[in-house]
Order: sequence, then structure tokens, then C-alpha cells
Amino acid sequence: MSHSDTPAIEVCSLYKVYAGKSSPPKEALKSVDLSISRGSIFGLLGPNGAGKSTLINILAGLVLKTSGSARIYGWDIIKDMRRARGSIGLVPQELNLDSFFTPREVMDLQAGFYGVPKNQRRTNEILGVLGLGDKADVYARSLSGGMRRRLQVAKALVHSPPVVVLDEPTAGVDVELRQALWKYMKELNDTGTTILLTTHYLEEAQQMCDEIAIINNGEIVAQDATKALLARLDRKEARITVDRDIATLPSGIPKKGVNAIIENHREILIQYSPSHIQMGPILDTIKSDGLIITDLSTRDTDLEEIFLAIIAGDTETEMREPGQLEKISKV
Repeated sequence: MSHSDTPAIEVCSLYKVYAGKSSPPKEALKSVDLSISRGSIFGLLGPNGAGKSTLINILAGLVLKTSGSARIYGWDIIKDMRRARGSIGLVPQELNLDSFFTPREVMDLQAGFYGVPKNQRRTNEILGVLGLGDKADVYARSLSGGMRRRLQVAKALVHSPPVVVLDEPTAGVDVELRQALWKYMKELNDTGTTILLTTHYLEEAQQMCDEIAIINNGEIVAQDATKALLARLDRKEARITVDRDIATLPSGIPKKGVNAIIENHREILIQYSPSHIQMGPILDTIKSDGLIITDLSTRDTDLEEIFLAIIAGDTETEMREPGQLEKISKV
């Protein structure tokens, strides 16, 4: 394998047990295998307590693994600790900044920690790009929550790491900051930087990530390209509006492979498997009942539905009702 083919992050049989003093040991990670390509934007998703933060903290050198191995840009996190840590920049979920330091001082301290020579430091550049240029010399305690989040990102970039890890980076921030952060992450990724992120905003992950892994109970339960993952749940939804109120569904709508309900008296909500059912004959059936179709919209499966199905260990087709998910009768 050539140097360029080496994964940005490679995890093999990673295992972590937290020993409990008054409670049984907790398995946080159970033989996790994970490979993240260089230059990708990779999403790590999972419910609270699934093991996301434990995995990230092991990669960043903040938590010791129990067994297994992990490499960052080819450097083993134990055998090549200094090089591995120099290859990763972590943006933690918690805002752990010293209130009595200015952003410039925070950056200089962080640069010194990584051994970045003074003539190679990019403090002004990074602070400027992240909108902190005019705040460089004010105490961190006077910064808003959003500005502190930006400073956390700046700290992670001070040593120009090839891998940047963001743990819930947009949690609790406003829409403007969220959009600005993702814009900058995209620009950073365009230069070749690998981005690993965890987020509860599944729509963000769907839009941003090239590849996604889902972790649950300490195990990777799915990993695939985002488009391939979305294709796993063979389902599409169509909402058909007709010209008058109806009390019953048109009789010709298939019973197998289709779930249909009436909403708002004039809307027929149909969920079907596009690999087995064609929408054309269904529309013909509705028209043959003397109904005029006044509007038609379709919706593909989204990441939230895939996530819920995988976490539940259930890949059966489901139908979204108002405020809930209901199972379709199996074919």
C-alpha cells in the first residue's frame, strides 16, 4: 500500500472497558473496526452513550484503549504517539477555554504545545478566517458562546493537522454560525484535510458527509457511502392530491408492497418499494376512479429514517405518520 493509500484513520479490533468501583465494568467499545479515507468528510453517528466520544477521545489521546489498535495517517497512537497526536486536531463538544486568556494567547499556547515555530504560526490567518480577528486581544470570558466555539475550532487547526475531528460542533449554536462553520470545513476539506464529525443534526450529516458509520452499544452496525446507505431502505413516498373529498382509497391500489392512507380528505399518502412497484399504474388507477390529480409530490428516504431503522435493528419498510413511524404490513 502506497503512502497516499494509507487511510486517514484506521481502527482495528478496538476495545474499551471502563472499570466500575461499585458497578460492573462497562464495555464502551466492542472490537470496533473502522477505516476512513484521506480527504473525505466522514460522519460518525449514534445515540447518546453509543461510544462516539470514547472512540474520538482514544484517537485524540485523551482516553487509553483496553486493546486493539488505531492509526492516524499511518502513525500508531501508542507506538508513534507524538506523530499521531500531531496529525489530529480535536474540536471537543465542551467549551474548555481559560476565561483569562485572549484568543491570541490561547493560540500561541496551543502552538507551543505542538512545537510550531513562531515564524510558522498562522494565528492571525486562522482567527481572521473564523471571524475572530477583531476579538484576538480580548479576554475569552467576554466572547459569546458562538465565538468561543469558533475559538475551539481555531485551537484545533493551529498545527495544521491533516485530520480534524469535530465532536458535535454545532450543538447549541445559531444557524448563522452553523452555516459559517460548515462553509469553512468544506473549504478546509477542499485542501485535502480529512474531516471526522459527530452530529445530532442528521440532515447536516446527509448533506456534508461522503461516508457515514453508525455506532450503537459500542459496535459499528453500519458503514457505507452516504448514497449507498440511503439506498438500503427501499422506500419512497408519494403524496397525491385529488380534486374532491374521498372517504375510501381507490380500489385498484395494490395491497402488496404498498401502504396507503387518506389525509386531509383529499390527499392520498402512498409509501412503496420503488424496486418492486411502479407509480405510473397507481396513478392510472386513481384516474380510472374518476378522480383528477391536482398535485403530486414525492419524497425519498432520508438519513433519519435509515438511522432509526438500523439502531432498532429493523430494516423493514416503515411509514411516517404525523408525529410517529408506523410499520407497513409486510409483503
